[in-house]
Amino acid sequence: MSIDVTSPELAWFKSSYSGGEGGECLEVAVTPGTIHIRDSKVPARAQLAFPRAEWAAFVRYAGER
Repeated sequence: MSIDVTSPELAWFKSSYSGGEGGECLEVAVTPGTIHIRDSKVPARAQLAFPRAEWAAFVRYAGER
């Protein structure tokens, strides 16, 4: 699947836990069927895209650890 990371329909946001000092941070964009993730320091680089169900399973798994 080819995704245009500059597409205007993707509204990217950072976690409210992200500080303003830089460091490691991810940005997320949510669409009806997909969760998009990219590096906030280099947004033009590759991004990851997951079906919502797979992302939800990952978050549940990570929350149990």
